[in-house]
Parts: sequence; structure tokens; C-alpha cells
Amino acid sequence: MPLTTRAAVVESAGAPFTLSEVVLDDPAPHEAVVRLVAAGLCHTDLGVAGGGLPFPLPGVLGHEGAGVVEAVGAAVTGVAPGDHVVLSFTSCGHCRDCRGGHPAYCAAWLPLNLLGGRRADGSGTVSRDGALLGGHFFGQSSFAERALVDERSLVRVDPDVPLASIAPLGCGVQTGVGAVWNVLKPTAGATVVVLGAGAVGLSAVMAAALSPATTIVAVDRVAERLRLAKELGATHTVEAGRATLGEAVAEITGGRGADGVVETTGDTGVLRQGVDALAARGTLVVVGAPPFGSEVALDVNGLLGGKRVVGLTLGDSETQTFIPALVEMVKDGRLPLDRLIGRYAFADIDQAVRDMTAGRTVKPVLVF
Repeated sequence: MPLTTRAAVVESAGAPFTLSEVVLDDPAPHEAVVRLVAAGLCHTDLGVAGGGLPFPLPGVLGHEGAGVVEAVGAAVTGVAPGDHVVLSFTSCGHCRDCRGGHPAYCAAWLPLNLLGGRRADGSGTVSRDGALLGGHFFGQSSFAERALVDERSLVRVDPDVPLASIAPLGCGVQTGVGAVWNVLKPTAGATVVVLGAGAVGLSAVMAAALSPATTIVAVDRVAERLRLAKELGATHTVEAGRATLGEAVAEITGGRGADGVVETTGDTGVLRQGVDALAARGTLVVVGAPPFGSEVALDVNGLLGGKRVVGLTLGDSETQTFIPALVEMVKDGRLPLDRLIGRYAFADIDQAVRDMTAGRTVKPVLVF
């Protein structure tokens, strides 16, 4: 039978999150009901809530959930009631990229995760007072005490690891880590530059520190974030605005430039500086997302030295193998994710938003 639960609803673009009773649909064959224990707050949630993307509102957002499975649909085989799960993005499972181990590039990724607000068949997952709400956000809509979750969004994890400590793995952390491990793949002695020391950027710093790279440069405007980056493995820091990026990287690398750059800010001017700071055959990974339609001018001749600019979604991760590996690294202390997390009661979601926007908290995690 349909289940009533409490969710944080965004009523319209720019409106705050409002706690409200909603009704979840019965699980479809490939869905599960999950009792949320924690959910990370991500800039993507804020962008959609602010009207930056055409997601149907009123709606329920949230895409870094972690919780316990309570019930499963008739065709679910990967999890069972009682399993601890991290929730990540969903995908169709049968297009060429899904079959090839790259579900973040699913042919149906945008409508299934970010824009549609409905299941693939057009049916809704959450309603209020008989009216459908935007839901199925990243296959989960986890800003709720219970969520109806697509099977391909579910990743079973070690029950001995506290769920509040690993909720951000579903999006931000796997994106930063995947940028380094899955795309840059640093070789011995490489230089990695991370532009922006937020949750994604600091995750990239931690990933680089676990790679053969020997020079790891974090760049940000906030001195406190740079100090944290140092503690998490950065060998050098650059305070943006006080130094020109190209000159700073040239000085650090003896004039060679960066072998890899991870651009997390979404600022096209910063992206251009990052490309210019690359060494011959260097790669810049575009992670930060500016408004749709944004363009950046590049020096074409400057690219002829073998430079590459690569776009990235969600770390190009195959979640069923990648996320459990990250959980093990959190468990044994090699990925000190707790250094980024600030915990907030679910009812304090708007305070979490304010603290994140003001830069007081790197990664807010709502606790239910």
C-alpha cells in the first residue's frame, strides 16, 4: 500500500525547503523502499531548487542518500530488507554505455536523474494531497524519511560503517575521486592541480594523495579550505586572487606545467586558466557545471601539444564496484571523509543550506 512519510519539499524555484507529509507510490518491480539514515546536501540540489534546471516543482530533491532497505519490488535481486545501502544515480542498464560499464553516460541519464521528475514510463513516485510532485530525483529523492528508490540507484554496503559517514559517496565524493582515478590516472611523479577546494575538489585531493602523483596543488580563495587541503594530502596550495594560476603552477613545476587538472568551480575563466596551465600531453577534467549554454574560448594552437579537455559526470564510476571500494577506504581511514562532513538534523535542512552557501560547512549531511 502507498506509504506516508515526511519530506523536504521545494514548492517553487527559489523557495526554501519545507517539511511536509507526502505519499510514496507502491514499489514498482525494480524499486525498493529505503528508510533514510542520512543524506548529503550537494550544490546540484541547490541549483535545481533555485530554478537553474527545469525539474518539475513542487518536488522532492536529494541524491546522496544512505539508509536501510525496508521493502523490495518483485523483481529486485541485488538487495533485501535489512541491507544497508548508499544511494547513487540511476541508469537504464541496457544502452551501449551502461553495458560497457559507464552508466554515468547512460543514453537516458538526463530524464532519469535530473530533469524528468518521473519514472521512465512517465508515472510518478511521490504525491501530496492527491497531486503528483516532482520525484525520482537521481532515482531516489532522498530528502525524505523514506524514499522509493530505483534498483540501479542502490549500492549495498558494509553494515559496520556508519551511514552518515558515507552518504556523500553517492555523488560528490565519487565524482572527485573518479576524476583522478578513472580519468587522470596519474603516473609516478605526476603533478595534479585541483581547482576549487569544496567537497568534490577535496575528494580529488584525497584521491591524488593515494595515487603515484608526487605534486598535488590545491587552489581556492578560502585560506581555511587550503589548510584543510594540506592536511588531506596537498603538497602545495595557491590562494586564488593572490597569484596567477599559470605563474604559480609554472613555479611549482619548474616551468613544465600540470600533468592533470581537475576543474570543480564551474567558472569558465578558471577553466581557461587551467587549460593554459597544462603541460604538454596534460589533461584537464571538467567537473564544475556552469549554467547551460556556457562557452569557453581556448587557444587552439596551445592545444596542439597534446593537451586534452575531458568532460566528466559522476566520476565515470560503475557504482556497484566503485562505491563499496570507497566505503572500505573510509572504514580503514585511508579516505578521511569525516573531515569534510558537518551533521545537521533533517529539520535543520535550511540551516545546512545557509552554512553550505556561506562556506561554513564543506559537506552538510542531514541525519534522520
